[in-house]
Amino acid sequence: MADIVPPEVRSRMMAGIRGRDTKPELKLRSGLHRLGLRFTLKSTLPGKPDLVLPRHRVIVFFHGCFWHGHDCPLFRMPATRQEFWQEKIGKNRERDATVSASLKAAGWRVAVVRECAIRGAGKRPWEAVCGDLAAWIREGQGQALEIVAMDR
Repeated sequence: MADIVPPEVRSRMMAGIRGRDTKPELKLRSGLHRLGLRFTLKSTLPGKPDLVLPRHRVIVFFHGCFWHGHDCPLFRMPATRQEFWQEKIGKNRERDATVSASLKAAGWRVAVVRECAIRGAGKRPWEAVCGDLAAWIREGQGQALEIVAMDR
């Protein structure tokens, strides 16, 4: 099936999708800050983490379900250019796994907050997402945490 918009329009649309400082990211930062957790946004660590909490040796990623191929109701493979999207999303997933493994090997704990946790039918209240993440950070238990929708 052909794309319904010309390539230059599609390119402009895709370029408008923000990679940093999205509304959900800002809300997550605000919630953690209100709970007394301090973090940095600048990092030379692999994977360009969204938040780094050096004091706790924690990295936080906020992953969109589409771009990271999360198996949830928010992810649907596009009907057009399926080979391209399968390859792109597959590489994103591989990169996520590699980055997570290298960070853990370097002694970092890695948390991933998925888009479905805050959007869609199974979304959780922001306070619960921030509270669960803050509790995991402070407890120091476990090398990894993934926060997803309630019905998952």
